[in-house]
Amino acid sequence: MLLPNLQFLLSFPGNNTDGMVVAGIAIIIGLIALAIGLIIAIFFCLTLQNLLKAIQKENRAMEPGMVWLILIPVFNIVWNFVVIINISKSIHAEYKSRNMEIEDKPLYTLGLVWAISSVCGFIPYLNYVAGIVSLISFIMYWIKANEYKNTIRQFPAAAMNEIGQ
Repeated sequence: MLLPNLQFLLSFPGNNTDGMVVAGIAIIIGLIALAIGLIIAIFFCLTLQNLLKAIQKENRAMEPGMVWLILIPVFNIVWNFVVIINISKSIHAEYKSRNMEIEDKPLYTLGLVWAISSVCGFIPYLNYVAGIVSLISFIMYWIKANEYKNTIRQFPAAAMNEIGQ
């Protein structure tokens, strides 16, 4: 008896079942995209956290766990800049303490391109170009951060200090 009553509600004049189906599919696709974005953000934060953990405590400009604040919506607009600046300072200090050659602000310019283009993504018409630039610079930043992490882990600080002496 419930099924015919349900059918009656769906066939009621003014009820747009096709619209409800499309809306339901759009919601499901949106939730899947949100989940994929969250997974990507989690792995990105893990990379940055592990990079900071690889850096000696005295050379860190921020604690490794602070990178997770990137996951807070709206707050991350500002926090991305803080993380970019502090990771750049940390990498520079670590390389200098190991007597390794390093540019003045490693990852800084690339990080700023990513962060600024992300903010520009909210500006109508500019968002089309900014979105592409943001995606490409984000991927490049992530790859370079991972390379720095691997390089730092490859050469322990104690070994580098012995080589420098």
